Amino acid sequence: MAAPVSSVGKPSAQRLPFNNTSFQKKTRSKLISIPGTRPSVQNGQLLVSTGVTSLDYLLGGGLAVGTVLLIEDDRYDSYSRMILKYFLAEGVVCRHELFVAAAQDNPDDILQELPAPILDDVAIHKPMEQPRLSCEPQDSLEAMKIAWRYQHLPKVQSALASSSRFGHYYDVSKTMEPEIRQAAKCHRFYLPEHPAQSSPTHSTMLESYSALLKSLQEVINREGFDVAAPMSNSRNILRIGLHSLGSALWGDDLCCHDNPRNGHALTTFLYGLRALLRSSLSVAVLTVPSHLIQDRALMGSITRLCDNAIALESFKGSERETNPLYKDYHGLLHVRQVPHLNCLASKLPDHKDLAFKLKRKQFSIERLHLPPDLSETVSRVSRGELAGASTVASACGSGTSGNKHLDF
Repeated sequence: MAAPVSSVGKPSAQRLPFNNTSFQKKTRSKLISIPGTRPSVQNGQLLVSTGVTSLDYLLGGGLAVGTVLLIEDDRYDSYSRMILKYFLAEGVVCRHELFVAAAQDNPDDILQELPAPILDDVAIHKPMEQPRLSCEPQDSLEAMKIAWRYQHLPKVQSALASSSRFGHYYDVSKTMEPEIRQAAKCHRFYLPEHPAQSSPTHSTMLESYSALLKSLQEVINREGFDVAAPMSNSRNILRIGLHSLGSALWGDDLCCHDNPRNGHALTTFLYGLRALLRSSLSVAVLTVPSHLIQDRALMGSITRLCDNAIALESFKGSERETNPLYKDYHGLLHVRQVPHLNCLASKLPDHKDLAFKLKRKQFSIERLHLPPDLSETVSRVSRGELAGASTVASACGSGTSGNKHLDF
């Protein structure tokens, strides 16, 4: 066996470089720090709150900057409009800039309906223990258990909330004070105030959508929301709220015909909108009256062009409104699409049966769980007695049924 060669007496250049290594400590890239945002724990994307904490939980912690959230309107445009106002109100409280576009209502009217923020921290009151009666023994209290049919079932947690608080709470019974609302910078696009301009004949985009996209691009470039612009000390987020796109008020015929002439106008606009958002510090929420669009394949294309998509199914005017099983809710919420950002597989919600309800002061999304079936009129004891009576009757040779007394 050969002896190891000693390196003693050799020049330092011929010795093996034991101290040199290619290992380098990997450092995290510095994220942009903007008020009202936080990085995602799943993919590192910058998130903003939608204003509804339960909706933030469904979207993976919040709405990612540079993405689009599609809300399919309910039939009366009540709850989708409310979520849009929550989104804008959160931007006002966080001092983000707003861009509101509408064709029917003036954007100023929408801003005047924003819910009032609850700026004070909500105190968590612990439930008070009920006083124990002196005549009740200690052993009997500890021996009390839940009913046998429910003792092995897990506890139902209907509320959707994360462990860390993100966003603010709002009181829908009050409107935001004008001083708070006027402190935020808002850009408005009201379609009747923008005259129609001549567009090329080969363009598949409507004049209304083209004017909206051009106005939005001007705001992004002028206010410094483009990520290609030189970095400044104070960066901000642009929140974009687009109300009722695809309706006839925008000049679109998606909701009027089975085979619309401008079938690709909205999809072309969404391509341009996503291109603007991907290269800017902006986030958009748009509502679409999907119940009026008869071409379901086209509605599927619109959904796939958005990063997030939810649908609201209201109970108003339907049979479920008077159904006692749904008395605690005002409608169902369906998750159509979840974002695929910086990952191969997106995080799906752990519960697909979701419902929403509007309380006196708050809009919330919860897990749908129906009350237990208590329609049985016969208890276990009475059924046992009936079974025993029928056995005796058959043994005695009587032809009477088990629920009647035996005659000897």
